[in-house]
Amino acid sequence: MTAGKLTKQSLLVPGCHKALDDMKYEIAAELGIPVHQGSEDYWGHVTTREAGSVGGSITKRLVAYAEEILSEGNAHPQN
Repeated sequence: MTAGKLTKQSLLVPGCHKALDDMKYEIAAELGIPVHQGSEDYWGHVTTREAGSVGGSITKRLVAYAEEILSEGNAHPQN
């Protein structure tokens, strides 16, 4: 791998996949969408609108979390 270049297999933050997956199912449950942990490969019975609602809610939470971290001055520059 070239220095500074990420591949599909590399994770920027180890463990982030599990955390995002957990958040996805938590949000789906809050929205009343009938999915269960471990069904990440098949959401065929979920409408596009429902899946989009989950993705949009994840984005809102991540942005709110980042804003909170930045407002507290806890941001650490990458360089």
